[in-house]
Amino acid sequence: MNIIYLHGFQSSSLSIKGQLLKRYCESRPQWHVHLPDLNMPPHLALEKLAALIQELDQVVLVGSSLGGFYATQLVAKLAVPAVLINPAMQPWHLFRNLFGATQLPYRVNEHWTLDDAQLDYLEQIELPFVQDADKILVLLQQGDEVLDYREAQRYYNGAALVISETQGNHAMEDFADKIPMALQFLSDCLK
Repeated sequence: MNIIYLHGFQSSSLSIKGQLLKRYCESRPQWHVHLPDLNMPPHLALEKLAALIQELDQVVLVGSSLGGFYATQLVAKLAVPAVLINPAMQPWHLFRNLFGATQLPYRVNEHWTLDDAQLDYLEQIELPFVQDADKILVLLQQGDEVLDYREAQRYYNGAALVISETQGNHAMEDFADKIPMALQFLSDCLK
């Protein structure tokens, strides 16, 4: 099974959750973790991910925050199973609220500046409802200080499983404890 970890905004392929997943799978040769860097305009990130999915066999996704939004798009487009960790529901609203008109365009790194056209793109590709919901496990923590978990609960209410825990935070610091369950769900989806 090829597991592609989709990190969140301003994270990287070295994200803590991605590294935890990689370390967990290192002693299990049946699982290979891919950690692509997604610090680029959204349309390029989705193109990069779609190309990677097409290159590999037995692909599953684990997406956190903005990576969860991307994963939702890819499940709908390519019918791959996914585990979503505190997924961003409407990232264009989130970024406009965070950065406002005075800080947009927002320089993310030396190669990428987030601008209004990219936020408009994210809004245009929003799915009105979850597609292939039976291939999605959603992990939420009500203590998320960045995103309102209730938005994800409402949107993903038809998913195979939505687990909403009290407390916690956006980083989901106890993710390591959830890896076995997440991988079991993804493995079962491929059968």
